[in-house]
Amino acid sequence: MRLTVALALLLCGAAPSALAEERGSRARVSANGLYSVRTVDVGVGKCRLEMLKENGPLWSADVCVGTVDDLYFASNDGEKVWVLYPLVEKGKPPPGKKKKKGSGLAWARVMVAAQFDRTGQKLQERRLTELMTTKQLPEVRQLAHHLKWLEGTLGIPGKGPRLTDAGVLEFEPVGAQTQRLTF
Repeated sequence: MRLTVALALLLCGAAPSALAEERGSRARVSANGLYSVRTVDVGVGKCRLEMLKENGPLWSADVCVGTVDDLYFASNDGEKVWVLYPLVEKGKPPPGKKKKKGSGLAWARVMVAAQFDRTGQKLQERRLTELMTTKQLPEVRQLAHHLKWLEGTLGIPGKGPRLTDAGVLEFEPVGAQTQRLTF
């Protein structure tokens, strides 16, 4: 009897971790209002990218293309997703003994946006140095190991990222002009 009770208590204690709740990002609606996209964290190192219609899932891919804290934007046909990474880990200088000209900007050569298809395959990406000039880079908020670069997010004043009626993703890097990404 004691063994049964002890086993039942052990199983009850283990059950919550085994049945941990899924954590999802905020769903964002496409410009035409037909689709919404989000990512779901289903466990350690396991994620699901979901494209939804009003009546339920359109497709999903078992891939980790970002975290639940990143920003996801759906195309008007529900086939592609742009992901903006407002908090990114700093880039590291390339290995080697010689310090090359411009290597002091290695921290800025990080991917800050990527586009994915319905299988989770990366179609294109943008690096911070593609969105900002060298003169604008001092505006980037540098933390110990991460960068904050996107206006309207993480306490940085400004307009947040948005989809236009034409389905174009617009956003402002700190200290830079409006950037546009098309699907």
